[in-house]
Amino acid sequence: MRKFFLGLMFCLCAPFGVPGAMAAEVTIAALGDSLTQGYGLPEWEGFVPQMRGWLADHGADVRLINAGVSGDTTAGGAARVGWTLTPDVDAMIVALGGNDLLRGIAPEVARANLEAILQAAREAEVAVLLIGMQAPGNYGPDYKAAFDAIYPDLAAQYGTLYAESFFAGLEGLRKDPAALGRYMQDDGIHPSAEGVEKIVAGLGPKVLELVARAGQE
Repeated sequence: MRKFFLGLMFCLCAPFGVPGAMAAEVTIAALGDSLTQGYGLPEWEGFVPQMRGWLADHGADVRLINAGVSGDTTAGGAARVGWTLTPDVDAMIVALGGNDLLRGIAPEVARANLEAILQAAREAEVAVLLIGMQAPGNYGPDYKAAFDAIYPDLAAQYGTLYAESFFAGLEGLRKDPAALGRYMQDDGIHPSAEGVEKIVAGLGPKVLELVARAGQE
């Protein structure tokens, strides 16, 4: 709705015949943890700058805001989503949950936090791309099943776009640890600059869908 009124005002104020008069930059906030923030990398090699470049190369006029905080959990994201969703934000990427898994946080707690984030986005009329997270097997099959189900369930409930995994771009390398190693930092958790490049290529099409949906809000 905000985009509609901004576009209408621009149309009324702009001279007739101006090419692309209705085209408007889309502002997206990437709400996440160290993966979004770009842990261990120079600023320009992190997820947000590389995704920004990928989108520009694919013709999308996007202002991508880095709202990633290293070490953040879903609770941290829920606590700061209100001030992340400033009036100029049209869409949001939500990539949280990895630190919940590292701490063994109960799936129902993570679900409630993510739902709070999606509810805030709905109230702000902001389009969302929810990125899923899969639990390791060491917490047991019940925990894994409950945690893994959070993301597709909430995406369906709130009508968001959904990407199964942040690491989808590296999926084909998981069976070859030696090949995967060059795309990860020494901690084995965070991607290298080359790894981010593959991650961006994997998620990019979904973000383009988000841009298109934000333009319709």
